[in-house]
Amino acid sequence: MLLTTGQAAEELGCAITTFRRLIRSGLLSGLSQRGVRVMVPLTTVQALATRRHAVLEQLDAKEVAVLRVDTAQQTDEPDRDWIGFAASLAPEDILKALRGWWRCDAASVAAGGVLPVTLSGYVVAVLTGLERWEKNAEGRHAFPDARLAGYVTDLSAPQTTVTADSEADRRLAELLLGTRLTSHSGGAIAYVPTRTAA
Repeated sequence: MLLTTGQAAEELGCAITTFRRLIRSGLLSGLSQRGVRVMVPLTTVQALATRRHAVLEQLDAKEVAVLRVDTAQQTDEPDRDWIGFAASLAPEDILKALRGWWRCDAASVAAGGVLPVTLSGYVVAVLTGLERWEKNAEGRHAFPDARLAGYVTDLSAPQTTVTADSEADRRLAELLLGTRLTSHSGGAIAYVPTRTAA
C-alpha cells in the first residue's frame, strides 16, 4: 500500500514540510512517483512511527545539545561545500557540513560530550570531539576537531554507517543513530535533559 506525502505526514503526526525533508535528504527507500506526487510505502511510514526514542539516560552529562538541521544545501563558504544533511554526502562532507557555524553556548555543547544531529526529529548523525571551539565575527561557533562517529544512510531500516575509531564513540553512534529525539528551539541548537524529572 502506498501513501501520499500528506497521508504519511498525518500517520506520523507531523507537518508535510517536516516529512518532505526526510524525502529530500534521501533517507527513505522504496519511494515512487505517481505523476507529480511522491508515494511512500506504508511499511516505511510504520517503520518510522515505531522507531525507538533515544535513550539519553545512558549518557554521562545531565544535558546534551542537539543540532537540528535541514536537508543539505550548497554553500559558498571557504571551508565547506554543503550545510545540512543528505544521505548521499561523503562522510568528510557530512562532517564539514555539521561542525559549525552555529549560534550556541559552546561550553554547554562541549560539556555534553556528544552532539546528536537530527533531521525532522530523527538522529541522522552523531558528532564527538567537541572539546575545542572557535567563534566568528557573527558570534557563531564551530568545532574544528569534531569527529563524525556515524551517520544514517536509510532511515526506513535503519541503515547506519559507524565511522568512529574509538570504542566510546562507536558506542555513542550505536546508541543514538536512527532513533527519535524530540527537541524544541528557535535556532539550530537545542538543549535536552538526559534525565526525566521524577
